Amino acid sequence: MIRKNVSIGKGVGTDSRPVAILVQTASKFKSSIHIETEEKKVNVKSIMGLMTLSFTEGLNMMLEADGEDEVAAVEAISAYLANS
Repeated sequence: MIRKNVSIGKGVGTDSRPVAILVQTASKFKSSIHIETEEKKVNVKSIMGLMTLSFTEGLNMMLEADGEDEVAAVEAISAYLANS
């Protein structure tokens, strides 16, 4: 298991398109991937779960992946969240 603190970039927000791209990115990996805030932990491959989060610029979240491609998954998703 790998965990990484990520800071949300300005383009993610709670709009459906950036969240859908995030789900598509996560779905490319076999690992189980979750994002955690102070209040909840959700599966990054679940669009409904992600829509319950408030992605605001500068917000810090914990990204967690567990599986055979966990390192690549965390790198790709954290890059997307930071640069969107």
